[in-house]
Amino acid sequence: MANGVLGLGGGGSAALNQDLIDKLKAAEKKSTVEPIETKIENWDLELEKISEIGTKVTDFLEQVKLFDLYNSTSAFEQMTASTTGSALFDAVDVSELTPGTVTTIFTQLANKDVYQSGSMNTATKDADVDLGTLTIQVGSETAVDFDTTGKTYDELADEINLSTGVTASVEQVGSGPDAFRLVLKSSESGTDNALTITGAASTSLGYDDELNNHTLTAQNMIGEIDGITYNVSSNTVTVQGNLTVTATELNNTSTITIQRDTSSVITQVDSMLTLYNELVDLVDEEALSADSPVSDTSTLRSMMSQIKDYLFADYGASADKNIFQYGIEIDKTGHLAIDTETFADALNNNFDDLKEIFVGTAANEGLGTQLKTFVDGLDGFEGLLYTYSENMTATKLTLDEDLITANEELDSKYALMSSQFASYGAIIAQMEASFSGLKQMIAESTSWYVYLSLNIIYFITIKKIINGV
Repeated sequence: MANGVLGLGGGGSAALNQDLIDKLKAAEKKSTVEPIETKIENWDLELEKISEIGTKVTDFLEQVKLFDLYNSTSAFEQMTASTTGSALFDAVDVSELTPGTVTTIFTQLANKDVYQSGSMNTATKDADVDLGTLTIQVGSETAVDFDTTGKTYDELADEINLSTGVTASVEQVGSGPDAFRLVLKSSESGTDNALTITGAASTSLGYDDELNNHTLTAQNMIGEIDGITYNVSSNTVTVQGNLTVTATELNNTSTITIQRDTSSVITQVDSMLTLYNELVDLVDEEALSADSPVSDTSTLRSMMSQIKDYLFADYGASADKNIFQYGIEIDKTGHLAIDTETFADALNNNFDDLKEIFVGTAANEGLGTQLKTFVDGLDGFEGLLYTYSENMTATKLTLDEDLITANEELDSKYALMSSQFASYGAIIAQMEASFSGLKQMIAESTSWYVYLSLNIIYFITIKKIINGV
């Protein structure tokens, strides 16, 4: 005979507990929440890979810029210079210099015009000048009158400095009692800036003492640069549109020799190819791997395909020149390398051809110029990497929202189930208590009809409760 009716009296209510809910929730989480979490983990891995590729693209772009026609520091425009003698040479843009040697010699240096007043002591310096009018003319400019009445020497100097072409200062030129002088200087050197000082104050201050107080006479720089005679107001001359030459000594021959820095071209091309090879390896690693987290390898392959098109294309006015004619090689893995000996020979004998390939002209842009524009646009609006990044951002937002929704629905469902289980547990407990008396009767009964009927009743009741869950 049976010991109970389908668990009746056997603690059926205890089975509807939190442990059961947790197990049911964990089982459902595997099919609803965890797939989204896995996608988010894969998204993070994909972002890491794409960021790595993006960084390599940026490095590649910076190197390609050295072969851009519109970059003043283009590798093909680099020059080196060596100098002899005392003259100073400088250039704002070395790439604009013309290869060759510039020779200079100077026989006269440019001077300012400088006057000093007679000496004065501290008391005189600090008192009012009161010597009448001081008239100063710079070159052929209009003369300017300065009234000294009621002005100290410092105040007079300040007023003179407000005019153009001349500077004035009260200077202590010695250590004795009469150690101060009012010094006037032309602002610029050369005969065109010579000073003419007149007026009653000029005589009183001693400016007409040419022997003692006209301390430096304005004169031009006179010299030869590449055989051309220069007679100019400044000691600095600009030649070739960009090269400044500054005279410092007389009768001293100086030279600057300018030549192309072809060694830097080899170095920069090699660096560009190395970065390209590293980019190829990064993309191939993801495109050929079945375990890659990158979801859109086709975009990366498209990017590399277009970069290769630029590297492998023909350039020049006749579109008949490419890098493989001048020492660039490709191996079976798709890597590019430079044969330095062949490339160096081409630089020495076919410099213009190589420059046409790598840099080009405004009418026929070269490899570097076109490739720079393409790579620079990858991160620009609607560029391949820009679009990829936008798609990834949208995907992440969707996944985050889906994860929140899935967790909320799961929590809500099992919070309700927990409440229902508590209610059903109480009902079952009451039923078990009500059937406790019948259990004994059933145990003692020999009537299969009674036994079967009670079991059916109990089974229907429990089924209704469970279906409610």
